[in-house]
Amino acid sequence: MRFSVFLNARSMRPEDDRQLMRDLESHAVKAAGQGFSAIFMPDHHFNGYMPVASDSFIFAGYLAAKLPHMHFGFSVVSVPLHHPVRFAERINILDQLTDGKLLVGIGSGTTPEEMIGFAVNYKEAGAVAEKNLQLAEALWAKEMEDPAIVIDNGPHQGRVLQRIAPASYTPRHARLMPVAMKEASMRRAADNAWPAFIPAFTPPVIGGTEPFVHVKKYFDAYHGALTGAGHSDEAVSAALDWTTHTYQCVHVAETDEQAREELEIILRAYQDAIEREAEFNARAEGDDANKKTDRTPNALTEDWIGTWCLYGSPETVIEHLKPYQDLGIGNILCGTTTGPLTEERLRLADQTLDLMSEKVMPALAKSPVAA
Repeated sequence: MRFSVFLNARSMRPEDDRQLMRDLESHAVKAAGQGFSAIFMPDHHFNGYMPVASDSFIFAGYLAAKLPHMHFGFSVVSVPLHHPVRFAERINILDQLTDGKLLVGIGSGTTPEEMIGFAVNYKEAGAVAEKNLQLAEALWAKEMEDPAIVIDNGPHQGRVLQRIAPASYTPRHARLMPVAMKEASMRRAADNAWPAFIPAFTPPVIGGTEPFVHVKKYFDAYHGALTGAGHSDEAVSAALDWTTHTYQCVHVAETDEQAREELEIILRAYQDAIEREAEFNARAEGDDANKKTDRTPNALTEDWIGTWCLYGSPETVIEHLKPYQDLGIGNILCGTTTGPLTEERLRLADQTLDLMSEKVMPALAKSPVAA
């Protein structure tokens, strides 16, 4: 089992954006020096959710120059919001800059507010995402003299005559990471021998106190399809090595009591940020084309904590993760900066990195330099 850091902090004011970017850079550098395997970033727009998430490809390229031994990932790219040409080009550039140490999570997006900013209807996001992925595959495969590829997909239009440049570092293209929830997404990961994100809930309920039940269900389906797809043992092992379970908030302290107390402080600030954004989300859902069909519980409820949080003393965290390790989860993605990134929040984030590195990871982790 390896461990990665998810840079998922929020900024509450425009004047805080610059400091947050610098603090995330420092946090990523610290994680890289403490044995974490990768830095993952979200892809979000408009709502203050990690300001550099408006173009995490740029931030990943910046960090990759400072941390050449690290893997970089996205959790996840909202595919409908990206023109397929720019999607393919940016991935190829990062694939080259990281020498193939790139993991591109893909999904159809979760927020109507973001969709309307890019002229995508929320109800059509899944279909736009699917066609964008088909177009990206065609663009990656296109050679100079092949027929032009016509792009006609909702707001995304164009006609590509030549090829995508630069070429990819990885044969075909960098590894994509679907979320193994829908059958089609799970099959895409398994058929291509790609890693997958393994969810801990089943919609429309986004939460609950028995996450392992859901993780096992989705992992078993993915694992069965992966091993049954005719790949080499090496390809299967490489996919499982990066198959990921995500915790939006990871917090470790010396005792369980301290960890719970500090977690609730973190989550109260996080929930305040969510509620501030709710007004704008409601405006975005003003018509049927952009109505969400699922709702996430309040972050201070046991349902949210049970699904999205990993917390406690190092000993408690190790015991919690052992069943996931036994199941075959290769990578634990740790949201260590959840919520507004104040000076105190950053101190608690660094505390978690220290205790994970000193006590949790030696009991469970594999070498961060593995491919």
